[in-house]
Amino acid sequence: MISLKINNTKAFMNQMLLQTTFDSFLVKEASIETFYSIIIDGRRKKDFYTLEELEELEENSSLPELITWAECKALCLEMIKGKKIPLSFHFVLKLSPKNTEKTISATDTTLTPLDVSGLYLNISFENGSVTVITGISLNTFTMDKSLDHAWDEMIKKFLTKNNLDYDLA
Repeated sequence: MISLKINNTKAFMNQMLLQTTFDSFLVKEASIETFYSIIIDGRRKKDFYTLEELEELEENSSLPELITWAECKALCLEMIKGKKIPLSFHFVLKLSPKNTEKTISATDTTLTPLDVSGLYLNISFENGSVTVITGISLNTFTMDKSLDHAWDEMIKKFLTKNNLDYDLA
């Protein structure tokens, strides 16, 4: 787990809310505080869909348990944009199961996909600055920290690749 302070909040928010940079991440939770608070539970509500819609979605792709950032960001943008910046926000994003498997297989670890509950990004905005904290959730106990370190390095590379400068917080 590492904590990174984003150096250019405006550039980061542009990538987060207006670009496709984070679209493939899943949303575990989102909370935004303005003159009121909103909390978004990212669990997909399958009862919302008609049977036909659900079948079509499941045929065309594996329908994730959590909604994607692409599905959620327009609502978040609507909440955040305006003349005044929000008091704070917090997004908990999760790497997709497919990308989690790729990450595990590219890492020298004893862990398997069944051992890993999720690879997470915690993105917080408060007092005018953005902080990104990596995290990993396991279904088992292990002293093997190689996946943790690999995830930390992947996020640093991801931010650098997308021209998002940071410092260790």
